[in-house]
Amino acid sequence: MKENQPVKLSFVALMASLMAIVALAIDAILPAISTITSDINSVDANDGKQLITMIFLGLGFGQLVFGPLSDSFGRKPIVYIGFSIFVIASLICVVSPSMELMIIGRVLQGIGLAAPRTIAITIIRDTYKGDFMAKIMSFITTIFILVPVVAPLMGKFILNHYNWTGIFYVQLVIAILVGFWFWKKQPETLKPEHKIKFNKLVFIDGLKELLKHKISIGFTIVSGFISGAFIVYLSASQVIFENQYGLIDEFPYIFAGLATGVGLATFLNGNLVMKLGMWRLSFIAICVFSFNALIYVLLFWNTNNPSLEVLLVFMAIQFFTIGFIFGNIRAITMEPIGHIAGIGAAITGFVSTIMAVPIANFIGSFVTNTALPLFLGFTVFGMLSLAIFIYMKRLSKREFIKLNA
Repeated sequence: MKENQPVKLSFVALMASLMAIVALAIDAILPAISTITSDINSVDANDGKQLITMIFLGLGFGQLVFGPLSDSFGRKPIVYIGFSIFVIASLICVVSPSMELMIIGRVLQGIGLAAPRTIAITIIRDTYKGDFMAKIMSFITTIFILVPVVAPLMGKFILNHYNWTGIFYVQLVIAILVGFWFWKKQPETLKPEHKIKFNKLVFIDGLKELLKHKISIGFTIVSGFISGAFIVYLSASQVIFENQYGLIDEFPYIFAGLATGVGLATFLNGNLVMKLGMWRLSFIAICVFSFNALIYVLLFWNTNNPSLEVLLVFMAIQFFTIGFIFGNIRAITMEPIGHIAGIGAAITGFVSTIMAVPIANFIGSFVTNTALPLFLGFTVFGMLSLAIFIYMKRLSKREFIKLNA
């Protein structure tokens, strides 16, 4: 692999757009969940949450397929296949007469979007490495975070002036435009000599190679824990703010404000990571993530929700730390496995997502009357992540000593 190339704004914007379609598909329907479930005659209160969590299930399985394929057939063709699946899935969601078919459509949306999401990370790993890669990931994630800021507002606007099907149509059009941009501007980054002949052993061989890198495995688990806790918020935020606090019209603005905090932290991370390093920054962030949640649990154990202002302060701190976690953890995970970037991104993404979905479904089922279960989830999985991180730091030091002995 060549040394790090100069950063082009167009490259950052394109990679961010590939990943942002995922956030758009997740967050734009948040203000419309209650309307959707009502229109398709769903009576289960947890069905609305499944419209969020099930797209992550599709993302997990999609990564597992598209990552290995991209190592054999190139990055670009896989993105085209993914966008095609997403278009079909979006149309299924539009015409769904039942919650069962709607969930199938959401799973398929996730499978389709797994291609641009996984390939974007793979292309970045093809092009950059080390803390520089973490810096690029931070800038891309900063743009990516802007989508959750505007997506619920966009969804609310469409819902007020048209209906919820319009949200899916807008997603579809944006995906087609981004796909066209990718086709015109992004060159293939998988060199012919690095292509892996596709066969039934590609996944098995990639998994065997991945298992040799304990740091990648450890931080994949950390990513699963943090992602699972965060998905609880995504799936339950509508219940917390609309049902528990009665803030139906204000919900998109509250969601946008919290997302802005994540974006600000991610932007700061892009500048700080070159000075402090991705290990130190992410470790500090996980510590704050864990102990902020623990303080909330201790203060409001077995009580009603606090005032909105107090809740928002704790949530703002929580999500500010996430801006320092996701990009760095992903970069640390991918750093040792650049030689199998496609299959590596696929397997690590699959494992972390498949871990996250049941975590989100389980904790989310308890978020009915208070936000306490959300912060319990943050505490438990933050502490578990912290323990794994400390072990990985010790393991990394031992490996460094061996290499320099």
